[in-house]
Amino acid sequence: MTPIERPHWSFSSINQYRRCPLQFFFERIAKIPRRTVSSSLVFGSAIHDALAGYHQRIKLGREATEQSLKSEFMGSWKVRNADQQVEFKAKESASDLIGKGQALMELYAKEDPPTNIIAVEERVLVPLCDSSGNILERPLAATSDLISGTPEQTKVTEFKTSAKAYSAFDVESSLQPSCYTQSALSTLDRWVSVEFVVFTKTNTPKIQRLKTSRSQEDLDRLGDVAKNVEMAVENQIFYPIENPMNCAGCPYREECRDWRPANSKSQQAKRNQVNREIVCAG
Repeated sequence: MTPIERPHWSFSSINQYRRCPLQFFFERIAKIPRRTVSSSLVFGSAIHDALAGYHQRIKLGREATEQSLKSEFMGSWKVRNADQQVEFKAKESASDLIGKGQALMELYAKEDPPTNIIAVEERVLVPLCDSSGNILERPLAATSDLISGTPEQTKVTEFKTSAKAYSAFDVESSLQPSCYTQSALSTLDRWVSVEFVVFTKTNTPKIQRLKTSRSQEDLDRLGDVAKNVEMAVENQIFYPIENPMNCAGCPYREECRDWRPANSKSQQAKRNQVNREIVCAG
């Protein structure tokens, strides 16, 4: 996809700041290249590429088979592994992930294919409003994996890969369905339902489906969250949130340990001055 030049928000950028503001800074403000990429990201991208090709063929009325799905997955996997330094988890191997990916493609091919496909991997730029009705300066960029259905019943499908099954709370608490709903209202002038299709790479791979929907209150909340993240970024509020989930596969671990706030030197100088004054007074 062609990069969007205009400053904008996306689910991934908002979610990255909420997850770890310092990682957001390293990647999106300082623009430090990633030394490595996690195997989970490569695996998920290969699944997405395969599904996008499969659904495009269905949309165009061409033959879409299990073999084509598997071939698309393998093609993407090889390209992405060749272009990047992939970091695998302990007790994880490329052959293991390839096997799980092929098994998941086989499972998906056995399901009834989607009908009335409207769009595949469609990216749009739409306005965001806060709960007071103010339009934010930065719009929202949303890319829908799959949009299908009729004007009366339209569904956005989001494909996920995960090491474990999702819970209902994972879906209900996510801002992503709000992003898709905002996008559909702006471009299609209709409310939509959202379905998460989760490809779980457990020992026995399986596909999980979870449906949800959003209200105007949810869209207002999305705008309020984006507005406050924007204010935090403008005020250079960046700090690490360290936990196993954030740090295990983070490509900026070295930068994180070396990080100091922009004003830390001046603050240290003030502390040293205070200490000297205390010593002299004593």
